[in-house]
Parts: sequence; structure tokens; C-alpha cells
Amino acid sequence: MPQSIPFLLFNPKTMSTIKSHLADVLARLPQSVRLVAVSKFHPVTALQEAYDCGQRVFGESRVQELQAKREALPKDIDWHFIGHLQQNKVKYIAPYVSLIHAVDSLRLLQEINRQALRCGRVIPCLLELHIAQEESKYGFTPEACEAMLAAGEWKELAGVEIAGLMCMASNTDDEAQIRREFHLAHELFLRYKSLYFSDKEYFKECSWGMSHDYPIAVEEGATLVRVGSYIFGERI
Repeated sequence: MPQSIPFLLFNPKTMSTIKSHLADVLARLPQSVRLVAVSKFHPVTALQEAYDCGQRVFGESRVQELQAKREALPKDIDWHFIGHLQQNKVKYIAPYVSLIHAVDSLRLLQEINRQALRCGRVIPCLLELHIAQEESKYGFTPEACEAMLAAGEWKELAGVEIAGLMCMASNTDDEAQIRREFHLAHELFLRYKSLYFSDKEYFKECSWGMSHDYPIAVEEGATLVRVGSYIFGERI
């Protein structure tokens, strides 16, 4: 029996197709929407391939992996942290992270503020909404998010800017449900903008949409889409 050949030789989304899949996603995005190439769990060589095609914004969800990739790759990359962030890990990424997508509590926002001030920075952050059906998802409920904003403690945090909202849709094939959830997120963005950020130009980002649903997200107000598996292939 012949020896098995490594998976990467057969994967249709390996290095030879990263360029074409990246170009395909970018061609579908209007100029008002930026692509976050979700590179978590993928090797530095894959990221370098996307970088060589012109991609400069990458999303990682583990601090240790982000640290290692940042050391290995060009320094002009904008690193976005897109995963659940533990408070005790903020200090490691605070010196350089361009955007933190998933702030799910006031306490985390306060810790980001503390570490940002230590670095002499202002770190843009997105508030994560929990509007999907899965219990396992993180984030503020719409009611909790509004209560936090109305309380106003965030206004005293000089080291952070609340730059917008982030959410994930339910893991379902029901496109109507996905659309409803993204639509709700955008309605909440407009509401919060009007009530709490009307004079803040930096409150402008809507981060929703992934490989399977980003076209719907774009139609429902996304300004950032987080696409990984379509560009880099599924993680094995």
C-alpha cells in the first residue's frame, strides 16, 4: 500500500490558492468594508502568502500564537485580536494590537484601559453583542450593553476608544435567521451611535460576517468581515 500523502498536498485551499481566494473575497467587498484575514491556527507561511498579495489586516484569537506570528512576520501588519480575551493576557498585546474585537464586560474594558495607559496608547475596542441562539457565545446581551453604556463609567477610560460593535450569528444554515441577527446588530449600532456616540467619529465599526455568511453581513451594515477558512482552508 502506498504511503499516505500529507493533507496539505490535497487541500484545495492551500498555498497555491490563497491568492485566488483572497482576491475573490476582496472583489466581493465594497470599498467601505475591510477584510480581516482570520489566520488563527494557520502557519506563518500561509500568512506570508496573503501578505505578499497585499493583505495587511490579520485576526488571531490566542495571545501566544499572536505573539509568535508577530515576531515572525513583517512589522506593518495590523493585528486584530478577535477571540475571547482573558484579563490577565491583555498586557501582552496592549503595546501593539490595532483593534480588540470582542470586549464582553466592563471589567475587561477597564483592564484594557489600564494596560493601554501603561503603554502610552489608546486602544480601539469593539463591544461584543450576544444575539446568536447558542448559549456558548460570549458577549453582552443588548439590554446589558445598553445598561453599561448608559451608566457611563466607560467615559472615564482615557486609554480605550469604543469603536463599534462585534457579533457572531447563530451557527445555522437558515440565512433568514442570520440576516435577522445581523440586522438587529446594525440597528443596535445605530441606536448606540445616536444615544452615546453621536459626537465620536471613531464609533464607526460593525464587525460581523465570516466565511459562510459575510455577503449577508455586508448587506446588513458590516464594515469589517472576518474571513478565514475560505482563504486559508479548514484547520485539521
